[in-house]
This record gives sequence, structure tokens and C-alpha cells, in this order.
Amino acid sequence: MIPWILLDKAPVPGGGELRLMRRGEEFSILSGATTLMNSRMSGSEKALAELACERIGSRANCHVLIGGFGMGFTLRAALACLRADALVTVAELVPAVVTWARGPMADLSAACLADPRVRIREEDVRGTIAAGAARYDAILLDVDNGPDGLAQSANDRLYTLNGLHAAKRALRSGGVLAVWSAAPDRDFARRLAQVGFAAEEIKVRANSNGRGARHIIWMARKI
Repeated sequence: MIPWILLDKAPVPGGGELRLMRRGEEFSILSGATTLMNSRMSGSEKALAELACERIGSRANCHVLIGGFGMGFTLRAALACLRADALVTVAELVPAVVTWARGPMADLSAACLADPRVRIREEDVRGTIAAGAARYDAILLDVDNGPDGLAQSANDRLYTLNGLHAAKRALRSGGVLAVWSAAPDRDFARRLAQVGFAAEEIKVRANSNGRGARHIIWMARKI
């Protein structure tokens, strides 16, 4: 068995720490004992982008906001789906995650950070959303492990009624809020409805080959 090797660790603004681990060609990003991302399980992160782009990808000058870079799987999938005139803003709270993507995980990111359609903002996505009235055609949130699987308690504010109202204000008419989650959450589904989103809950597999754990993606359209 190949052992895990600690490559780097980085503080999370507001508290906590992320660790980048490697085992052979496999990478993991951990917060404490919780695995936030593993390079062998990218299917649901890709689906987050693909499902959103199915709904808005044909729009001219489309602007997509991705909350959380992770290992870049969602960004790469979005770029593959969107037109050449699209703009993708990525808000990543931990600057080291972007550094890792340009360093030890460069093969995973596959130069997506150099795509001229991409803008990286090293900040809390909550602030990006709050500053963007009717700015985005889609907001893709892959932050923590979803509304009910938080490793960082501050992320809870993204998924409250106030957080969802802010996301709705930041979307253009007919825009989509797409939320990744490790597990179902009936309370979150109810909050989406309370805010006035037309939401659907989609089950996807963790792995691109259709295997692995079942994850949830909410597609919530602004109506």
C-alpha cells in the first residue's frame, strides 16, 4: 500500500486548516478528518457544471460564478460547455488552493486557470455574491460538503434564507443556482422553495464511470 504524503497545509481565513495529501498519482484535500475533495472522485463536481450549462450555456456573453475551486473539475467542465464569449469568475477563499492547482496539481487543472475566460478572485464567495446584483447567469456552489455537511461552520451562511436571497439577487432573470451536496437535505430544499426558486434535486454518482457514492445537486432557477 502506497502511503499518503503531506505536501502542504494552509490556514483557512476565520479558522481551521486545509491539508493537501498525495498517494502516488492521487490527491486529497482535507479539513481536519473530513475529505473535501479527492482526485479519483470527480463525477459529481463535473455534473454540477454540466447540468447548469445545459440550462444557460447557449446564452451570449454568459457569466458564471463558481464558489470554491477545489481541484478544478467544475471549472474545467464549465469551460468545456460554455461559449467563447463566456466569462467564468471563480471565488476561492484559501489562496493556497490556487497555488496548489498551479503547482503539484497542475496536471489536474490542465491549464484551465490560463483560459482567457477565467477570472480568479481570492475571497469568500459570499462577498462576491453580495456585490453582484443581477450579474450572473449561473452560480455554482461547491463549498464545503454541502448545506448539511459543513467542515467550516461559517459556510452555513451561504445556505440560510438570507444567503439564498442574496444568491437570487445576484442572478439574472432565468438564472440558475446550482448547489453540490454530499447528501440529501430536506430543510435546504424547503428553503429554496421559500425563497422562490423553482428547484429540482438531481442524484449523481461521485465517479465519472457512474459508480461510487450518490451525491445531490440542486438546480434552482430564478423565476
